[in-house]
Amino acid sequence: MTAISEILAHIVTADIDHASTGSWIYLGVAGREFSLDTHGVDFSRGADANFRLGEDSNVKYPEYNDPRRPPLSTEDVHHFPVYLRVESAGDRAAWCLEWASVTVDPGTGHRRRYTHPALSGTGHRIWLDTGYGKTLYLRPEEEDEPRR
Repeated sequence: MTAISEILAHIVTADIDHASTGSWIYLGVAGREFSLDTHGVDFSRGADANFRLGEDSNVKYPEYNDPRRPPLSTEDVHHFPVYLRVESAGDRAAWCLEWASVTVDPGTGHRRRYTHPALSGTGHRIWLDTGYGKTLYLRPEEEDEPRR
């Protein structure tokens, strides 16, 4: 078992009308959730954002959104799903996601990347909100799958 030191989430919000959201977006990895929120405009229309948890964190409340506290292991990612979840808030609650990839320990030899294959093409996207479904599960990427 190797301790997870960093998680990188690459999230692209669709560049279409009403795609941006003011809702809370959560990332589930290794049996717990993390808030994806920085001091910038994270989920605005067309935003292409990277969220770093753990080492060199760029999210708000890094001490509470850290896979090292309590320590999570690479073994944990095999037992729990990896997902994005919307917690609807405000008058712009719906969110249109165009791309998501999550990489556990990106700079190491035991890195593991998760994506959703349905989002791999141009124009493929999914709306998330209370009325449409709030969660998108990701799966481990195989070496020959397309990268963005």
